Amino acid sequence: MKILITGSGGQLAQEFLKVLPAAGHEVIAPAEQSLDISDRAVVRQTVAASGPDLVLNCAAYNNVDKAEKDDADAAYRVNALGPKNLAAACREYDALMVHYSSDYVFDGLKEDLYAEDDATVPINNYGETKRAGEIFVMEEAAEYLIFRLSWVFGEGRQNFLFKLLEWAKKKRVLKIVSDQVSVPTYTEDIARATMSAVDKDLRGLYHLTNSGYASRYEVARYFLEKAGAENIVLPVTSDLFPSPARRPYFSAMSNSKLASALGYKLPDWKNAVDRHVEKNRNSIKGG
Repeated sequence: MKILITGSGGQLAQEFLKVLPAAGHEVIAPAEQSLDISDRAVVRQTVAASGPDLVLNCAAYNNVDKAEKDDADAAYRVNALGPKNLAAACREYDALMVHYSSDYVFDGLKEDLYAEDDATVPINNYGETKRAGEIFVMEEAAEYLIFRLSWVFGEGRQNFLFKLLEWAKKKRVLKIVSDQVSVPTYTEDIARATMSAVDKDLRGLYHLTNSGYASRYEVARYFLEKAGAENIVLPVTSDLFPSPARRPYFSAMSNSKLASALGYKLPDWKNAVDRHVEKNRNSIKGG
């Protein structure tokens, strides 16, 4: 296939850029500066010129706190208007659109794993923009896949595990919140599941996460132990770190619908962390 990737500098796009060419696909991944997805004319021109069979929208505004107030407009342009523009261009030029959303479309009050048909009630502006993006894709695209992700980590710097290593270098004792619970999800598994879904001609909305669930505190302890760090990790509540944006308490999602459609169980989050550490052993343990 010919595949257009947006947000080429991000950790998910970088994963696709490693695996797709090796699988024989032709990949077009413009620099983020030259493909502003919030610019409808630029998007239309890019899709028209590249003629992709598939568009992977890996572009996103992910700074949850700045999206609350300081960069609210930027978050809406990238997370809502951007997907709308891409979906319209995909419909016009007959391409399948894959869009990535977030567990932050939920309020975290269900006290069970979220299913795809559960009501969306975002409690911060970031979640509002991600939900708006979903709706626009459903309205504009003729053929689409929407995957809700959570706590994505990979080989980039914009993820919780990388930040943990940086904190661990500076402080022996780390205080990590224990009242935010979701599912760490590995870019390697996102890329595999995405392409499997495309190969199986799936359409619609799915939750794409690793299996299981954990608090930020549990993830931190597990990862740092695997990374060979000897830090003390203490559980604290979110009240200790006041922030502009509220976070949901339990936003973990069930991946059973996708697993059933794909015909395989998505790996547990601990297995994903193990593979990430092994794959990046030198840089992680060297740090």
